[in-house]
Amino acid sequence: MTKPTKTQANRAKTEAGILRAAEEVFAQKGFAGSSMDAVAQQAGISKQLILYYFPGKDKLYQAVLENMIDLWLEKMQFNDDPEASPASTIRQYIQQKIELSRDYPNGSKVFAHEIINGAPVLKTYLIENLKPAFERDVKIIERWIAAGHIRPVDPKHLFFTIWAATQTYADFSTQIQLLLGKPSLDQDDFNEATEFLCNFVLSALDAQH
Repeated sequence: MTKPTKTQANRAKTEAGILRAAEEVFAQKGFAGSSMDAVAQQAGISKQLILYYFPGKDKLYQAVLENMIDLWLEKMQFNDDPEASPASTIRQYIQQKIELSRDYPNGSKVFAHEIINGAPVLKTYLIENLKPAFERDVKIIERWIAAGHIRPVDPKHLFFTIWAATQTYADFSTQIQLLLGKPSLDQDDFNEATEFLCNFVLSALDAQH
């Protein structure tokens, strides 16, 4: 793999910084209430520089959403290694999904709001990118069921349940913080959530090994 040039690396760093700033602004104010000026202020750079990379608020919003899907696909597709056990594969999947909720809480909130509103911007990207990966992972679970490795379940609803249970630690973090009596969630909270969800799902599937 060719090593990126210094210019390419600097561009990627700047784009990533803009996206993280935009995640926070869109999460707090929604698309309609956000502005490129607010993103520039959050990022600590000029509005003109942001417009150089993303020529308009709608393009920046779309980039934030697509980046979240790309991160999802990068970290959370099942390993199709026949030597990997269902338990280890599912455990890794849940762990990485919790890590995304920990590391990208604002991006997750923006994604959730987009989906709640019918995915007007993201629908085509979801169909073209997420759906094929989802269907591939469903087939892996179906193979495990056919081979007797896990208890028969509906694979699609298994994924929906895992997504809901892991994303709540980002999308509804305020609720969890209030109920736990904490100003913010820390690494121990995410570790406990990961361990609980892994044990819960693996027990339900009878896939402890």
